[in-house]
Amino acid sequence: MTKEDVTAMILSAKKQAGLTWEGIAQSIDMSPVWTHSAAMGMNAMPADKAQALVQALALPQEAAAVLEESPTKIWEQSVPTDPCIYRFYEIVGVYGPTLKALIQEKFGDGIMSAIDFDMQVTRVEHPKGDRVKVEMSGKYLSYNAW
Repeated sequence: MTKEDVTAMILSAKKQAGLTWEGIAQSIDMSPVWTHSAAMGMNAMPADKAQALVQALALPQEAAAVLEESPTKIWEQSVPTDPCIYRFYEIVGVYGPTLKALIQEKFGDGIMSAIDFDMQVTRVEHPKGDRVKVEMSGKYLSYNAW
């Protein structure tokens, strides 16, 4: 059984049960962002979370061990074509240098961790149409001089 197999089982079980990522995340006591990313094979799950997900979605027991495996993160496409994902790519292209400059101005020469990291996506009502609010928080990591 591969990570791709387990991801397909998770998506099928989610659809058949009529669940949301928010609901699945609550059932394993994790954030929806992390839960989805791990379910898609991009993060390794701790044993207790893998077991909780297997139980919550009635997956085969062997799926837990696969969910615990460290991922190999490979993006096969250089420019995303999905419109929603492309917009994030566009945001980084347009505002990436600005974010870098502001982070380094406030913290010094370094980066925001994508490992010690959390993110939330919320819906915000707005008179011109509801807004998507994405909040990211990552540990600051300074570059070390050799």
